[in-house]
Amino acid sequence: MILTNIGSVPGKKIVEHFGIVSGSTVRAKHVGRDMMAGLKNLVGGELKGYTELLQESRNEATERMVAQARMLGGNAVINIRFATSSVAQGAAELFAYGTAVRIE
Repeated sequence: MILTNIGSVPGKKIVEHFGIVSGSTVRAKHVGRDMMAGLKNLVGGELKGYTELLQESRNEATERMVAQARMLGGNAVINIRFATSSVAQGAAELFAYGTAVRIE
């Protein structure tokens, strides 16, 4: 499966368009990570626990989007975007979406 954030795949021809595909995951903050983040806010620096959480969330949302594209018959997803939103206190959704196509 080819994944790209541009509207085409260089050197390939789009032969079929399947429409928008998406994947999402909702994650809650971890109490231990919150305590470490609070301490890190005092001294500054990267919040590695949150960085890992976001990376896991992006991967899961992307995998779900790819699965949907495969079910439709696509072999590529173009114009991929990511969005986040707050769902509840301490929980956020990470949403991946793009256009499923078949390329040759």
